[in-house]
Amino acid sequence: MSARRRTVLTAGAAALAAGCGSSDDGDGAGDGSTAPATAPETRGASETSAAELTRTSDVPVGGGTILKDRKVVVTQPEAGDFRAFSAVCTHAGCIVASVSDGTINCACHGSRFSITDAAVEAGPAPRPLPVERITVEGDSIRLG
Repeated sequence: MSARRRTVLTAGAAALAAGCGSSDDGDGAGDGSTAPATAPETRGASETSAAELTRTSDVPVGGGTILKDRKVVVTQPEAGDFRAFSAVCTHAGCIVASVSDGTINCACHGSRFSITDAAVEAGPAPRPLPVERITVEGDSIRLG
C-alpha cells in the first residue's frame, strides 16, 4: 500500500473514531453521563464569546430565557435586574427545560433553581447552577 493511501486511511479512521464518541444530542439526557464533579463557579469572557446572547425584551420580568445553543439561561428576577447562569443542570448534565414560577427547571429529574441566584430549590441537583458574567448595554445582553 502506498504511503499516501495509508495516510488517507489513517486520517479517515481517526475522524470516524472521533465522531463515534456519543449518541447524545447535546442535552446531556441521552447517554446517562453525569456532569463533572467540579464545575466552575463562574465562566469568564475569556472562555466564551462576547456575542449577543439575547435582548432585554426577550427576558420576562420574574422569569427567564433559556439559550440552549449557548447553554446559558438569562433571568430577570425584578425589572431591570438581569442575571445569567449555566443552563447545564448540576445533577446529570441535562440542559434546563423551562423557567416558571420563580425557578429554572430541569425536566430530567425535577431539579429546580432560583432565578435570583441559581440556588437549588428542589433536588436532586447537588449545587447551584454556575454564574455566567453578562453585560447589558442598551437592550443587548452579552456574555462577559
